[in-house]
Amino acid sequence: MKKLILLFLIIQSIGVNAQIKNGPMVGYSEMKEVMLWVQTEKPAKVKFVYWEQGTPEKKMTTDEIVTNKRNAFVAKIVCDQVTMGKKYAYEVFVDNKKIARNYPLSFQTQELWQYRKDPASFKFAFGSCNYINEAETDRPGRPYGGYNEIFKSIYDKKPDFMIWGGDNNYYREADWNTRTGMIHRNTHSRNVPELQPLLGNTHHYAIWDDHDYGSNDSDRSFWMKDTSLEIFKLFWANPNYIFKDQACTGTFQWGDVQFFMLDDRWFKAPNENFTGDRDYYGKKQLTWLIDALTGSSATFKVIVTGGQIVNPAKVFENMSNYEAERQELLKKITDAKIKGVLFFTGDRHHTVLQKLDRSGANYPLYDLTVSPLTSGPAKPVKEEDNSPIVEGTLFTERNFALCEVSGTLKDRVLKISIMDSKGVQKWTRDIKASELK
Repeated sequence: MKKLILLFLIIQSIGVNAQIKNGPMVGYSEMKEVMLWVQTEKPAKVKFVYWEQGTPEKKMTTDEIVTNKRNAFVAKIVCDQVTMGKKYAYEVFVDNKKIARNYPLSFQTQELWQYRKDPASFKFAFGSCNYINEAETDRPGRPYGGYNEIFKSIYDKKPDFMIWGGDNNYYREADWNTRTGMIHRNTHSRNVPELQPLLGNTHHYAIWDDHDYGSNDSDRSFWMKDTSLEIFKLFWANPNYIFKDQACTGTFQWGDVQFFMLDDRWFKAPNENFTGDRDYYGKKQLTWLIDALTGSSATFKVIVTGGQIVNPAKVFENMSNYEAERQELLKKITDAKIKGVLFFTGDRHHTVLQKLDRSGANYPLYDLTVSPLTSGPAKPVKEEDNSPIVEGTLFTERNFALCEVSGTLKDRVLKISIMDSKGVQKWTRDIKASELK
């Protein structure tokens, strides 16, 4: 009899856990609220219960919402009873039943440090190009994706947050022409067992590139761009979108570092169209960026975008292929005397740090390219032999960056460490804020 009861409880537990398809995932963190995300298997009522770590007797509950097919069974719910600078544990309830996970669930709020003390040290992960294999839609032959254990390696480093730098999933031919296909691809790419603990305990921010926007090298002419933006917003939990119904441009701050998430697809002219406005970011987005950089008091101002900016080689989809706008961007940064700017980019399926010395500027511009997470690696091409690569920083295997910001406010340092899929450090470099003035 006891065995039958135990079997029933196991079956019941499996049935309850099957209510969750993906997640939960921790989205943006601010001082007064945090967003949580989860995707259920079928229509369900969802809520989160959370409490400050160490005080489980003082539990708080979010609003309850109902997932449905139209919203891909996704729930995005704000935790708005939080306190600044605290760490929390949380649980997810589906149809009033707590869903157990075999790993802890936690999030944190940002600290109010301004005018009070030096900002705290923090660390974050960065990567791009995440291809999750699917036999029925992948090209024949050797699987292109692999090494999903990289997500456990990132989780084990305990970053405060992770930035996804584009090509966060890869739409296939069966996906990009329909909303159904886009929902399937995002759902499938997030349904990776090794990824779930990272989703549940690390805050996540994202920008897209061509493969999670549309087809390969897709641009402003992409016929499903409105739908693609809708699905991007559904599957990520960024804090803001500057242009609302256009582009996924946004910004967020962590400590004394501000991140500017730039969309290199929505306004971008086709690669082969050399007539009319040959936009990369477009005038509207570029104007916002310079205004936002000028008004920012952040120590480091990190521009996160899909394609390389500093690299002068006109290969693939580097911004150098749009030379007029690239020169305009670099000139405006110089003319406005904006301090602390550096670029974080992806796309290229290898990792490298490039350093551009600028005429008339007080400091060089760095471009950290980190790629791929799980996609197939690739090497630079011959045309890049003279690119301003920092010696010893080229890495051509699957990897991620672990970045740590530390030091007093007047002497902050950004330490970049490149880790392979097993979490082994391959190289490290320090960039001091004093070097970017």
